[in-house]
Amino acid sequence: MDHAIQNFGRYLAVERNVSTHTYRNYLSDLSAFREFLTGSGKNPAGSPVAPATIDPLMIRGFLAHLHKQGARRTTIARKLAVLRSFFQYLVREGEIPLNPAKRVASPKQEKRLPSFLTVDQAQALMAQPTGDHWTTLRDRAILETFYSTGIRLSELVALSEGDIDFQSGMARIFGKGRKERVVPIGGRAIAALSAYVRSRPPMAEGLFCNLRGGRLTGRSVDRIVKKYMRKIDKPGFSAHSLRHSFATHLLEGEADLRSVQEMLGHASLSTTQRYTHLQMDHLMRVYDKAHPRG
Repeated sequence: MDHAIQNFGRYLAVERNVSTHTYRNYLSDLSAFREFLTGSGKNPAGSPVAPATIDPLMIRGFLAHLHKQGARRTTIARKLAVLRSFFQYLVREGEIPLNPAKRVASPKQEKRLPSFLTVDQAQALMAQPTGDHWTTLRDRAILETFYSTGIRLSELVALSEGDIDFQSGMARIFGKGRKERVVPIGGRAIAALSAYVRSRPPMAEGLFCNLRGGRLTGRSVDRIVKKYMRKIDKPGFSAHSLRHSFATHLLEGEADLRSVQEMLGHASLSTTQRYTHLQMDHLMRVYDKAHPRG
């Protein structure tokens, strides 16, 4: 099993060219599966597990174990998808005849609408970082960039100064699978970024840096965003909520769905379409307020 996971890791890095984040998550999920098998009683004394001996029942047992631990359905479905990819790779390499994970059904997902800020709340959030210290200017630039572009947390921390065209107001983004796209970035975000770049420490690594000049991690950026979310009484909101707010406000402003899909970097239009439910809620509120018999 260990040897198969190592080979799969090389396949992900070299052939699939996945991001560091994806690579780490895939291998972490596979390690958790291996540890479950060696400690489940099916393999005494934690003896190694041969991939050819793994059947759908063992995979279902792993998913049931995750459920008992309180894992969300989305998390369980993601781990099952990783196992399907892993075993499909082994089928391709001739290590096993069939993919046992294909015979395991994905858990039914809850239909949850994404959380988002109202326009007024978003404006209030942008005004929270006050002062002229470079870290405050950085925080303001982070919030403005999130809200102006709708990019993912991982995409923001990967930005370098050269990815921003300050003259044309465009940003080059490297998304999932390292796919490149270009998105517009608004004037206020450009102004916030310019003020920050002028004041940050010299020789900073990446666009957004910490006190030592190193590139900010996703966890650090999320903490920064949550700090300001608490100030506008939205403690449960995160950096991803700004991505949802970006998409929702564009659709409320009558942007077309295909353009929003392009800016968000969604591979499928169906992923973007969930925001139309939010748009419909907005239209119903407008109707109820404006129509004399609404």
